[in-house]
Amino acid sequence: MQVTAEIVKELREKTSTGVMACRNALLETGGDIDKACELLYERGLVKARQRSGRNTLEGLIESYVHAGGHIGVLVEVRCETDFVARTDEFKKLAHELALQVAATAPHYLSQEEIPDGKNLDPGEVCLLHQSSIKDESKTIQDLIDEAVAKTGEKIEVRRFVRFEVGLE
Repeated sequence: MQVTAEIVKELREKTSTGVMACRNALLETGGDIDKACELLYERGLVKARQRSGRNTLEGLIESYVHAGGHIGVLVEVRCETDFVARTDEFKKLAHELALQVAATAPHYLSQEEIPDGKNLDPGEVCLLHQSSIKDESKTIQDLIDEAVAKTGEKIEVRRFVRFEVGLE
């Protein structure tokens, strides 16, 4: 099958992956864009897992104040390089995380932080285990994994805080 520049461009826009990687994925999948997306996603996760022990010393702190100023959120999202931290994809992820914290008020980052003896549902109280408010078929960890696959770097939520007027 002939892989045209238009198809490569379409896949590249969907995945933010390099031209040659997109071309090769399309060749391997017979030009099927959906299968090529899955293939690139899997390959990105494999690369990211290989880098899982690396340090995340760059990133950004995203802030969000809900209309009316009664709820405010700060989220620290880290990655390996400042290059990735400046990308629109990374900034979008950080903003979506801040919106998630504002909307759902999680108490913990992950299940490991829940104190022993507390019988709490991680899907309700842990940010990484919650369903996304924008796409309930995905968890917050799924969104992070997708960003990892696109960037090829380790990405992690370091911490978050949520303020609400009137709550102690």
